[in-house]
Amino acid sequence: MSALPWYEDVSPGRGTLPPRAWYARSDAAVLSLNGDWAFRLSPTADAEDESFAAPDFDAGAWGTVAVPGHWVLQGKAYGGPAGGRYGDPAGGGYGGPVYTNVRYPFPVDAPRVPTENPTGDHLRRFDLPADWPAAGGAVLRLDGVESCARVWLNGVELGEFKGSRLAHEFAVGHLLEPRDNVLALRVHQWSSGSYLEDQDQWWLPGVFRDVTLLHRPEGAPGDFFTHASYDHVTGAGTLRVECDVPGRVTVPELGLDLATGEAATVPVEPWSAEVPRLYEAELAAGGERVPLRVGFRTVAVENGVLTVNGRRVLFRGVNRHEFHPERGRSLDLATMRQDVELMKRHNINAVRTSHYPPHPAFLDLCDTYGLWVIDEGDLETHGFAELAWEGNPVDDPRWTPALLDRAARLVERDKNHPSVVMWSLGNECGTGAGLTAMARWIRDRDPSRLVHYEGDHSCADTDVYSRMYPPHAEVDEIGRRADEGPEARRRLPFILCEYAHAMGNGPGGLADYQRLFETYERCQGGFVWEWIDHGLVHPVHGYGYGGDFGEELHDGNFVCDGLLFPDRTPSPGLLEYKKVVEPVRIADGGAGTVLVTNGHDVSDLAHLAFTWAFLADGESLATGPLEVPALAAGASARIALPAPPAHPAGAETLWTVRALLAHDTAWAPAGHEIAWGQIPAGAPARRVPLPTVHPARTADRTTLGPGVFDSRSGLLLALGSLPVTAAPRLDVWRAPTDNDEGAPWQPEDRHGPAWRALGLHRMRHRTDEVVADDEGLTVRSRVAPAASDVGLRTTYRWTSDGTALRLDVEVVPEGDWRVPLPRLGVRLGLPAVLDRAIWYGAGPSEAYPDTREAARLGRWEATVGALHTPYLRPQENGARIDTRWVELTSPTAGLRVEGDPVFAFTARRWTTERLDAAAHRGELVPGDTLWLHLDHAQHGIGSQSCGPGVLPEHRLDAAPAAFSLAFTPLG
Repeated sequence: MSALPWYEDVSPGRGTLPPRAWYARSDAAVLSLNGDWAFRLSPTADAEDESFAAPDFDAGAWGTVAVPGHWVLQGKAYGGPAGGRYGDPAGGGYGGPVYTNVRYPFPVDAPRVPTENPTGDHLRRFDLPADWPAAGGAVLRLDGVESCARVWLNGVELGEFKGSRLAHEFAVGHLLEPRDNVLALRVHQWSSGSYLEDQDQWWLPGVFRDVTLLHRPEGAPGDFFTHASYDHVTGAGTLRVECDVPGRVTVPELGLDLATGEAATVPVEPWSAEVPRLYEAELAAGGERVPLRVGFRTVAVENGVLTVNGRRVLFRGVNRHEFHPERGRSLDLATMRQDVELMKRHNINAVRTSHYPPHPAFLDLCDTYGLWVIDEGDLETHGFAELAWEGNPVDDPRWTPALLDRAARLVERDKNHPSVVMWSLGNECGTGAGLTAMARWIRDRDPSRLVHYEGDHSCADTDVYSRMYPPHAEVDEIGRRADEGPEARRRLPFILCEYAHAMGNGPGGLADYQRLFETYERCQGGFVWEWIDHGLVHPVHGYGYGGDFGEELHDGNFVCDGLLFPDRTPSPGLLEYKKVVEPVRIADGGAGTVLVTNGHDVSDLAHLAFTWAFLADGESLATGPLEVPALAAGASARIALPAPPAHPAGAETLWTVRALLAHDTAWAPAGHEIAWGQIPAGAPARRVPLPTVHPARTADRTTLGPGVFDSRSGLLLALGSLPVTAAPRLDVWRAPTDNDEGAPWQPEDRHGPAWRALGLHRMRHRTDEVVADDEGLTVRSRVAPAASDVGLRTTYRWTSDGTALRLDVEVVPEGDWRVPLPRLGVRLGLPAVLDRAIWYGAGPSEAYPDTREAARLGRWEATVGALHTPYLRPQENGARIDTRWVELTSPTAGLRVEGDPVFAFTARRWTTERLDAAAHRGELVPGDTLWLHLDHAQHGIGSQSCGPGVLPEHRLDAAPAAFSLAFTPLG
């Protein structure tokens, strides 16, 4: 067999310089080569020869692409069928994106790749600036190319590399000309490196990070390593900067002037995610001056607990893929900054860089703003799990040099960032000797940080025990160090590197996890999967997911599992997470006090200002400041509340106490809310409409107060002058959420398929009896699915006091119900002219039994359209829980619904059936009916799109139930 072409051999490449630390700037000259490049796409790796790299090659007939960028997001075919099937440039397009989760989108025959291998030739002509120094050398830096690249400058081949999310540099000073330099890149979509990059994401080839020319003055440093430890006992920091050339390091604020390699110990303020204290410094060596930012901190495992600067750390984290809905993984600094600021505003303190090193500027932002970082290697071989890990590269010594290259390029580039507290070998690679080699190399190079890897539960190569999606009961067991497994593992701190799968409506159960993290010292938090929905802009659907771009093999909307929508609008899941992980707890302290607990790892409360508000029936009657001492981290205090102001007798009263930023920060202005709590002050007087009017009945119509009924069927036809287009009837169906549908690999408890199998989406209503008596109207019915003997005996009892129409519903299950109900309530149709909702209850966002922490009691108002949550795959959404009353109004009419005592309401202009049938947002077209759901209860949400299902306390099992509602026409 002939030798494999370079892109199929298992080596990491040739010709590149050794990896080194990245820094944003120095006083050396820099030339960005970003911009429009000439581009030619070929269907195979060998369709064109190498003549395009010659300086005199005429690329006038080529197209163009933007660098940084992905060519599949720039061609005319992107987002539509015009360019033919994926990877085919016919029709003038550049192919299209492909999404797979685990499966490789090509035959698994490592290290071989298909002949159909889209190949992008890139050309960039450039002149050196007039002031470019004549002395010294130069380095060409490529920060990210998927999946591999061969590089020429002025017709001379520099080498090639693999490792898409890794930086690669070439020495080019001897080849540069003052004018008309020609840089040529040949980029293949598939290579042997693709087998190491099977990360749950879009496959997006191209030069997607910066291309830069860096001048290197004579004697300038090639690499340096800033060591800055902190002794929490003495309060002293020790600084030492290693450098491959002699130089000096100055830190003016600390009065330090050191030779490279020399150590000094001085009193310092430590760096942490809560107080990201950085000292400005400078490295001067060989004609280059490099600004440094030094953060003193020490990472350790002490008595089985992960500590930084001697304090236990609780990760309130997220997993973050790099993503933009138009540019894919090509992010600009403004987008990265937006991510960091959104994280800080939502009480997130940690990031796992799933599943590769991010753009290095993102880590600069983490240093500045304060985020703990698990920096992960560009490594995943998950597709081999489909083959029982047979042939897995991480257990094949031929691949070990490539694995070690990836480890080195991770660590060397990012080693000077204080935000990085753990190195992660990679993700979902099974086990093997290659991982052990990586861990050994990393420990030798940087013993100051911990090593992470989730895939080997023996923890032979790791310093923490890490798991994905363990159920709550198992986390409890691990927290008690009662879990089975190696004894050495039970002595390690525990984190959930992925949990709470944020796909669609959800995740549920966050608060239940957080209680475990705050109960057990060993359980040190986790990282929600994940930060943002990966919906790519699509001309038909708005945002597309797997299968929307003509892919033959894909994993659908599993790529849309984030706390942000693609446009970076926070989802209800992010609002819930912010509340669940808030670093200040505000609770009822009893006897007119509020209990305030500082849950920060490090900070006291001096940076916060507290306020109180007194509410009566949801309306704020008075507000004021609340004096709270600057409690140390972990401390609590009971603070006296003021005397309640005058308020209406019988009103429901409560206090809302808020913790706000006292001063502007880099990520939010003064007044930004960090935490809140509500404390009951007085129970409401019970309001029950008493039956005082008698029904008036004819053969066709029965009138009861404001209600008009069909005498034969007992169905409600009108409420005063407001027509009822669909009478209230028992409703148990919801459009299954992604978590209801569950993960295919967890078939035993997937409620969505079980509900459909039982027929809950096509319930039939049988009227058994309609009885009018002196006090009201009673309708007895049975609600049941076809082809089943289970059912729900349902009694509707209507009464009125002349103004309000009261409905009492009793439900008794019949048969052997083996699945929970999706919901239990009534649904009715009203004229769509009712387009505004005002309610007193929990809000302002949607909430469900296990996603209710962020819902606070008050009076809220929204249009009917704004009540809808626009998940990329339409599904159950928009419920407002704990509603006391809701008014649905138009300029001329309205309806008030009250609960006895509370209910959840959902209002939308399409049926549940239409919602269930839609695959994309644009398929939901408002109709001429407002569908109002009034729920006694709903089943929880859970996280079973990838994680555990709904906890028992949040299940809606079929059981006898009774609830009451009162309807009053308005206007």
